[in-house]
Amino acid sequence: MVKKIALFGTSADPPTAGHQKILGWLAEHYDTVIVWASDNPFKEHQASLENRSQMLQLAIEEIDSAQDKINLFPELSDRRSLITIQKARDIWQNAEFTFVIGADLLVQISSWYHIKELLAQVKILIVPRPGYRIEQSDLENLKNLGGNFKIAALDSLKASSSAYRVQGDSTVLTPAVALYIKQRNLYQHNSEFLFQELEADIC
Repeated sequence: MVKKIALFGTSADPPTAGHQKILGWLAEHYDTVIVWASDNPFKEHQASLENRSQMLQLAIEEIDSAQDKINLFPELSDRRSLITIQKARDIWQNAEFTFVIGADLLVQISSWYHIKELLAQVKILIVPRPGYRIEQSDLENLKNLGGNFKIAALDSLKASSSAYRVQGDSTVLTPAVALYIKQRNLYQHNSEFLFQELEADIC
């Protein structure tokens, strides 16, 4: 039987409860979920790749029911998704891969490096995101490029890291990630706010 693997790279800075819910959903629908922290060339990251990878691991460890199905593979991280997929195929040679993207990436996927070669090797799963409409024209474009895709039957989740990073909303963080941020004094413009929130939870 062919193993069905979901590949989910995220540039989350930091990972949120929304990302954690996506991972849990993927674990319910695929044999294995492979995840890694990635550097998005279109973003300026505030935390290092190493710190984001550590926070992602903490978020995975909080998903008690699915830990054995979700695996962090930092070595798959590459700015070119095709390279990531080739690395994955070298490790799991007989697997069926589904590459997971947020709805925000749908409009730009046609400009990705060797996109037709990429789409020939994986299925695409599109995860809805608040504020991003999934346009029929973008789906048609993906289909014309050779994409075999479906849209996740997943409620639109508040997965955006900017809710914390920009707006200071610490409620989007999981407890373990919030503690990690506090201990390492990451995102310094929000550190005092986060400290107050953690103290309030303890009292």
